[in-house]
Amino acid sequence: MSISDLFADVRGDRQTVAVERAISEVRAGRPVLLRAGQSLAVALGVEALDERIAADLQNLARRNARLVLPAPRLNRLGFERTSPGSFALPRIDTARISTLALEVSARYDAPVAPLSKLDTAALELLHLALVLPAAIVVPVSVRSVADLGLIEVDASAISIFRSRNAASLHIISRAPVPLEEAPDTEFVVFRGGEGLRDQVAVVVGKPNLAEPVTVRLHSACLTGDLFGSMKCDCGDQLRQTVKFMAENGGGVLLYLDQEGRGNGLSNKIRAYKLQSKGFDTYDADAVLGFDHDQRGFDFAASMLKELGIARVRVMTNNPFKIAALEHAGLDVVADQRIIGRLNDHNVRYLASKRDRAGHYIELDAPESKSNAVE
Repeated sequence: MSISDLFADVRGDRQTVAVERAISEVRAGRPVLLRAGQSLAVALGVEALDERIAADLQNLARRNARLVLPAPRLNRLGFERTSPGSFALPRIDTARISTLALEVSARYDAPVAPLSKLDTAALELLHLALVLPAAIVVPVSVRSVADLGLIEVDASAISIFRSRNAASLHIISRAPVPLEEAPDTEFVVFRGGEGLRDQVAVVVGKPNLAEPVTVRLHSACLTGDLFGSMKCDCGDQLRQTVKFMAENGGGVLLYLDQEGRGNGLSNKIRAYKLQSKGFDTYDADAVLGFDHDQRGFDFAASMLKELGIARVRVMTNNPFKIAALEHAGLDVVADQRIIGRLNDHNVRYLASKRDRAGHYIELDAPESKSNAVE
C-alpha cells in the first residue's frame, strides 16, 4: 500500500477514527463532543466527575443537562424499566449525581425521561470505553465549545462501531508458544473485533480442519486466569481446556479480552466489592448499571472463520455462546462441559450462573469428577 493510499483510507474512515479517539478520551476522564445532525452535546463519564469539572460543565449547561443511566441501574433506583433513561440536572450537583449513579440504597428523586440520540450515543461510548455506564450529557452550541478543543464524534458512527470493527478483524501476528500442558501450540493475534483491543487464538496441536474442531471461547479473567482467584472457576477452565485439547487431537481456544463479562476490569472489581457485601454476581452488576452479560461473540466467530474453521465442538457451559456461534453461521455439531473445582468462595457464583443465566452447571458433582470434561 502506498502512502497516498494509506491517507486515502484514513480520510475515508474518519468517523471510525473519531470514535477510537473518543474512547481514549473517555477512558482518560475527559469530555467529548457528540453530534447528531445539528444537535451537539458535551458528554462525560460520571466516574471522572469532580467539583472542578462540575463547575466547568455548569458554565456550559444553559439548558437540559441530564444524567443518563442504563435500565439495570434505573431498576435499582425503583423504576420498572427495560430501556435506559435520563434525569434532568438543573445543577451539576456531584453529590446527587454520585448517589443516583452509584449509591447502593439510593432511590429516584425525579421523573425519568427517554433518551435522545445523543444520550444513547453517550451511553454506548462509555460501554466501549469500559468505564462506569453513567453519563452526564450537556447540550451546547457550536459557539460555546469552539475553543475547548474537544474531540467531536457523530452519534451514528458510535452506533455502528462494534459491527464495523468485527468486519475489519484480521491476523496481525502469529508464533509458536510451547505451553506446559501443550508444547505444540501457536498463538495467533487478531486486531479489530472489540474496541481497541487485540484478541488471541491459541491453536493447540494440529486440529484437522476437515473435521469438527474442538473450540472454547474464553473471556479473559485476570484474577482467575493469572492469580488463581477462588471466586470463579475461570483458571481451571482455561488450563483444563488446553490440556484436553492437547490430549484429544488439538483445538482452538479463543482468549477474548472481555474481562468481567464485558464490563472491564475496574467495574469487575467494583462488582466484587458489592459481592463482599452480599450481592450475587448479577445483582452486583445491576447496581453498577450492567445487564447480565455485555459480551458479543460475532467477532469470535469471525476469528474461527479466518482460521478456516467451519464446524466446531464447543467446550462451554454457556448456552449463549453456542447460540452466538450458530447465529454467525458456524456448524456446532456438539457441545461439552468444562467444570472447574468447587470451593466455598465460588459455589454461589456458579449457582447464580446456573439459576439466573441458564448455564449448564451441576454443583453436586463429586470432587472426583470436577476435572472431567463430559
